[in-house]
Order: sequence, then structure tokens, then C-alpha cells
Amino acid sequence: MTSAERVGSSILTAAIPAAMLICFFVLPFSIMVAVSFFERVQGAFFEPAFVLSNYERFLSPFFGSVLATSLLLAAGASVVSVAVAYPFAWMLVQFRRRGQTLILVFVLAVLSLSEVIIGFAWSSLLSRTAGIGNLLAFAGLVDAPRSYTPGLAALMLGLCYLGLPYAVLVIYPALSRLDPAIPEAARMLGASPLRAFLGTVVPLSRNTISGALILVFVFSLGAYLLPQLLGRPQHWTLSVHITDQAIFQSNLPFAAAMAVLFLMISLLLVGVSMLLGRQRS
Repeated sequence: MTSAERVGSSILTAAIPAAMLICFFVLPFSIMVAVSFFERVQGAFFEPAFVLSNYERFLSPFFGSVLATSLLLAAGASVVSVAVAYPFAWMLVQFRRRGQTLILVFVLAVLSLSEVIIGFAWSSLLSRTAGIGNLLAFAGLVDAPRSYTPGLAALMLGLCYLGLPYAVLVIYPALSRLDPAIPEAARMLGASPLRAFLGTVVPLSRNTISGALILVFVFSLGAYLLPQLLGRPQHWTLSVHITDQAIFQSNLPFAAAMAVLFLMISLLLVGVSMLLGRQRS
């Protein structure tokens, strides 16, 4: 192959993903940005204009609290998911290969469940009539069955259940490649099993932990059905309010403005997290 053919092949290889990126991200995002500056017309839909009122409305205390709720829920779900997934993945690495494969199949099976199924399943389990409350009452731990949903605890449980498989699948490969002689050397030097784990295994997988936190944070930040099924109105995320403005309030310019700012804030937080992770490395 000549140099000209190699250059042409390289250009073609780069042009295909670039065209897909433009068609499926740049153009839709550009349209959304343009609509966010349009003006809503009473009795109609919207008309082309260039107004900043949509962004100014987002800075109100109500939508500021909604944004803070979304970020706190996503951050809490990511921290809890990674805190549970890390020791789970470490114990999984200690199993034989066949046992690891079997457990990973179950983890992947959870990923096949949609957010709707997960939401309704936890809603049933936490209900008063057919849920965990009946088991607690049967065991004598509570006087009578009660409902644990809707509520903040139920919502966090659903978000953690949604994010846990992703955290496991990110952490497991890094731990499986870790040299087992490293924690064993710490044990031989007199460290307890817990100290050897916290002093050798965790620092060596710091970047993996950061990646798992970012991944679960992004997934939890975009949760739409779980806040409605398991949470109260004060726990609704910004995704729910964006849909409400676009569909039920027929205010597409304001919904587009919220979506643009939401995306920018998410990218900013992810960028800062990645930058901090590199500086620690």
C-alpha cells in the first residue's frame, strides 16, 4: 500500500466516527442550544428569538434546589455503590475461575433489567401489602407491616441497586490483574488482613475507584423513573422536571435551557473528578 493510500485510509477511518459524532451529538445538541434561546408564546408553542429568560429562570431558588438534590442523590448513590462494589469485587477475585464466571453472569443479568422493572420491583418489595414489612412483622421485629416507599431511603436503595453492577464491572478487572504477592508481602511484614488490604490494594486501584465513581454518578444523575416511583416530589431529579416542562407544561425552550445547563454542569464535575484523579496519580 502506497503512502497516499494509507493517508486516504486513515482519513476514511477518522471520517466515519466524526460523521457519526456530528449527526448524533453535535447537530442535536446545537438544535437544543438554539431552542433554549427561543421565546415561549402563550397559546402556541415557541417562536425563534434570542432571550435569556429561560436561563435566568433556571437560577431561581426552586430549580437551584432541584439541581442540588440531583447532584447530592447521584453523589450519594455513587459513593455507596462503589463502597459496596469494591469489597464485593475483591471477594469475587478470591474465588475460583468457575465461581467468578457464575457470579458475573448474575451481575450481567441485573444489567438487562430496565429502570422500569427495577423501580416497580423495589416499590413492591418496600410496600406494606406484599413487601419486606410483612417479613419484619412475621419475625416480630415490628408491630405491624408498614410501607417504606415513597421515601429518600427507598430512592437511594433503587439508585444503588442500579449503579452497583456498573461499579462491579469496572472494579473487578483491575483487581483481577493485581499481583496477589503484594498484599501477601504486607501480611508477611506483620500487617493485619484489613491493614494489608487498605494499605496496598486500595491505593493501587485508586484510578479504578475514581472511574467507577464517575460512571455511577453519571448513570444516577440521569435517573428519571426511579425518583418518581420510589421518591417523593421533593426528591425528583432535574430529569423529571425537564420532562415535565417539555411535555406537560409545553415549555420546550425552558426545558432545553435546563438540559443544556445540566449537561454542562455534569461535564464540568466529571472533568474536575478526572483532573483530581490524575493529580493524585
